[in-house]
Order: sequence, then C-alpha cells, then structure tokens
Amino acid sequence: MSNTALVPIPSHINRNVSAARQQTMLAVLGNPRAVYSSECQNPTAPQISELIVHEQVGCLKVRGLRPAVESLRQVLGKIEQAHPDVYSALGHAGMLCARFVRNSTTAVSNHSWGTAIDLTLDGVLDIRGDGRVQQGLVKIAPIFNDGGWFWGAGFRTEDAMHFECSDDLVRSWAVDGKLGNPARAAAATASLLSLGDRGPDVAKVQTALNRNGSQLLVDGEFGRNTLAAVMAFQASRHLVADGVVGEKTLAALFS
Repeated sequence: MSNTALVPIPSHINRNVSAARQQTMLAVLGNPRAVYSSECQNPTAPQISELIVHEQVGCLKVRGLRPAVESLRQVLGKIEQAHPDVYSALGHAGMLCARFVRNSTTAVSNHSWGTAIDLTLDGVLDIRGDGRVQQGLVKIAPIFNDGGWFWGAGFRTEDAMHFECSDDLVRSWAVDGKLGNPARAAAATASLLSLGDRGPDVAKVQTALNRNGSQLLVDGEFGRNTLAAVMAFQASRHLVADGVVGEKTLAALFS
C-alpha cells in the first residue's frame, strides 16, 4: 500500500497527548499578534519573534518556534530510522502562520506560534475533513505522539496533515526555561479551557453541559455559544462566571 493511500482513522490515536489549549499558549508565550485574519501573517510580538528560527531539520526546511523545531528534529530522526520510505516522501505546507483556525473568527491556530506543521507525502496534502487519512501518516503518528505531538486526525473535523506540539510539551518548555521568560513557568501549571480552544477535551465539556440543560453542538470548538453555556452553568452553581473551565467548574460538571 502506498504512503498516500487513504485509510480509515485508527481507533487508538493521541494516547497521553492533548492539543495545546489556547489559554496555555497565551499564558506561557503571549499573543503573537494584536489582529488576525484567515490569511497567514508573521508574529509581531517581540517575545515570540525572537524565538523563531529558520532551519533545515532532517529532510525539511522549516520556520518555527525554536523548541518546537528542536523537538521536530528528534521526531524526524526517529521516523528516518523506523520508516525510511515515509521519511523520504515527507514535505510540508508550512509551520509558522499567524492566523485564525480555519472557519473560525475566535480560535487562533497554533501555527501562529510556530508550534504546528502540516505535512505532505510525495507532494500530496491529506484532504481535511473527509474522515480518511494517508497510510504514511498512520505509520508516523505514534512517533509524533511519543515525542509529545498531537495528531490533527483527532480533531472533530479530521485534519490528518496537521501535527502540533501538545499542551504538556508546551508547558514543559516553560518549566525548563526554554521560552525566554522564567516568570511564565508558573502559568504552565494551570489547566484551563477557554474561548478559542478546540479538541476532545472541549467536546467532553460540551457533552457535560448538555447533560446539565445546554443545547450545544458537540463539535469540540470552544466558541461563543459554549462560552455562554459555561457562564450560565457557573452562575447556576454559584461559581465565578468567567467562562473559563478550571478545576472548580470541571468538578461541578462531572460530579
């Protein structure tokens, strides 16, 4: 079977890794730009720009956040050893790209920090949202997961070409002082979901909110409807109605 052959999404993916929450990215790195659109732009925040590197990483030439590029180098080295056929077919469609998540005006893509990459195989980009994934990506996804990267096939809208540094990996950089500001390390201990986040954890919160009377579409996107539902739930339980899902809100939702 060729690397670009399309197969169903495997049932067990992204074990022990989760997509990086927007609150985590903002807390430990700051906002890349003041204004976003659907088009790629460069970060303007100095604390991020100074961490951007442009390097040859194995078979790929990339531009991204320094610790993400270092991590990618390690992952690609292991792919070269385990799956040389896939490694030789790898290309990419970008790493650093400050923009909104596709079809959103609230969620900022993790490409904005240079911590995500869209891969191609033999020059072919996996089609987003068709529920099928390239066989070559299936082979290398566990290596990315082991390296602390989340595979976009796990998003509600399948995005198998996309790999991004996980929430835990980004937090570890802050704790290890790799983000240039030790004061941000404390923020890495917070576990929050807020406006703009997406992924399975958001879908679980939406499902729990629906069990408590909300009527949300369980799409894994923390948009304004989910924000309003969280705030209403918090108010009903006499919690601070800030729309941020932290420990107290999670405890109330899943009690």
